Amino acid sequence: MKNIKVLLVFLFSICLSWSSFAQTPEEKLKQLGLEIPEVSQPLANYVKWRQVGNLLFLAGNGPDMFGKVGEDLSKEQGYEAARLTGLEIIAVLKAATGDLSRIKQFVKVLGMVNSAPDFTAHPAVINGFSDLMVEVFGEKGKHARSAIGVAALPNNMAVEIEVIVELEDK
Repeated sequence: MKNIKVLLVFLFSICLSWSSFAQTPEEKLKQLGLEIPEVSQPLANYVKWRQVGNLLFLAGNGPDMFGKVGEDLSKEQGYEAARLTGLEIIAVLKAATGDLSRIKQFVKVLGMVNSAPDFTAHPAVINGFSDLMVEVFGEKGKHARSAIGVAALPNNMAVEIEVIVELEDK
C-alpha cells in the first residue's frame, strides 16, 4: 500500500510539472518574440475564411514581400516570406476562432511559390510556413501539404498559402 501511495504522488507530481510546459499558441508566439499582425482586408469580392462544420477553409494569404524566388529573391528570402505568411494566417485563424486553442489540427496546406522557371526548391520555401506552424501549435501544426511553383501570383507576391484546419467542438 505504501508503494502505491508513493507511486501516485510521483505520477501526480509528473502531471503537475508537465502541465507547466503546456502553452497556448498565443503564449508560444510570445515566447518566440512574434506578434500577431492585423488581418488584411480581402483585395476582391471574397471572404478571408469559410467554416463548414468543424473545418475552417482559409483563402490564400501572402506576405508583403514581392518578386520571383530564384530570380529577385533567394531561397532563404522565400522561406522568410512563407514564415511571414504564416503569421498572417495565424492572425486570420485568431479572427475566425477567437481562440487559437480551438484548432484541433492543421489538415491541408497548399503553398504556391512565385518562382523563376528554373527554380525547383519550392518545398524548402514553404518550409518557412510549416516550421512556424509546428513551433506555435506543436503536433497539431503538422499537416499534409503541396508545394508548387507558379509563373505569377497576385501583385507579384513571393508566396501564397491556403490552409484547411479542423476545429475543436465548442
